[in-house]
Amino acid sequence: MTTTIKVSDELRDRLKEQAARDGLTLGAHLAHLADAEDRRWRLHLLKSAIDASTSDDAGSYSAETEDWERTELTDAS
Repeated sequence: MTTTIKVSDELRDRLKEQAARDGLTLGAHLAHLADAEDRRWRLHLLKSAIDASTSDDAGSYSAETEDWERTELTDAS
């Protein structure tokens, strides 16, 4: 299914030029842009969660990470 979206001629031309530069269809380029925005948003949420962490949380995370880094993965085969 296809649909029409209303954008200015200037924006349409920019998007088409970007898509052509990368060898993509306009639809594939728009999907790539949407994926990039989804990723940017997830990283923003992660940064917000990290910023909201207390020093106790950070200490606990550090200790657990150190434990895992010292663990032998002998059962991983």
